Amino acid sequence: MKEVKASITGIEGYVPDYVLTNAELETLVDTNDEWIVSRTGIKERRILKEPGLGSSHMGAEAVKGLLAKTGIKPEEIDLLICATITPDFIFPSTANLICNMTGIRSVGSFDVNAACSGFIYALEVGSQYIETGKYKKVVIVGTDKMSAVMDYTDRRTCILFGDGAGAVLLEPNTEGNGVIDSLIRADGEGYAQLIQKGGGSRFPASHETVDNRMHFLHQDGQQVFKSAVRNMADVSAEIMERNHLSHEDVAWLVPHQANRRIIEATANRMGIGMDKVMMNIQYYGNTTAATIPLCLWDYEDQLKKGDNLIFAAFGAGFTWASAYVKWAY
Repeated sequence: MKEVKASITGIEGYVPDYVLTNAELETLVDTNDEWIVSRTGIKERRILKEPGLGSSHMGAEAVKGLLAKTGIKPEEIDLLICATITPDFIFPSTANLICNMTGIRSVGSFDVNAACSGFIYALEVGSQYIETGKYKKVVIVGTDKMSAVMDYTDRRTCILFGDGAGAVLLEPNTEGNGVIDSLIRADGEGYAQLIQKGGGSRFPASHETVDNRMHFLHQDGQQVFKSAVRNMADVSAEIMERNHLSHEDVAWLVPHQANRRIIEATANRMGIGMDKVMMNIQYYGNTTAATIPLCLWDYEDQLKKGDNLIFAAFGAGFTWASAYVKWAY
């Protein structure tokens, strides 16, 4: 009996219409286009402006597009997992909301919170259900409305993040393609260096938390940069070594889109040229759990069946992860 792997058989993305340019940010904070581009590579990002819409809206749009594109009916889906750190509500889960908005009924759905590593974490979990034979069709969604937690008076963070969503369909594969291997890691010691302090059970919403701007994202940029480069490169190198891959064997590195300098440093440490690195940070900024699926969506027409892909991510927690995927179509 052939080994079953969880293969990605469809990919779809969604980004809001509103484009927040560097020029507009110049009117909000003390910055300029040259400063932003030289340090981050970001030229613009998409923002979900419509009132009353959250991460579930973008995730649902991505899932609707995915179902239409693959010809799969909502009732055929066995499980939906959503990676997000900007849920619409503390509860119910954003996955529950996405299922309701897309007509997916009476199946399991839940959220995964691993920040920018969330998509790979969710992919790891979803793959297990396919490999064990429990489910045949699993949807993985990465969606984040980062503008909801941005302090647009803080130029260190507001220039980095945007809103977006991406979704993939996982199905069984016996041809040797799919998620071949994955590694997920975490170290809670770095929790305070990338955090939203207010709004949870430790510091519930109050006048004090609002006045102290604790509901916005806080980041120690220098420490996050060093940790991201080291851990993204190390975990990716480990997964390549485990699977006897050289840099020549890798068709694409698919890195979390945090910062162009982090992406370049990671690729350099892995010995992979930038011509084999997926990058769209210039258009979307850092969309957290959505960056990797949005890359796959943008580069889909350049992917070939059997291509070796290395996913790499680093996020709050600290969390970091890598996956070795053989493209299935």
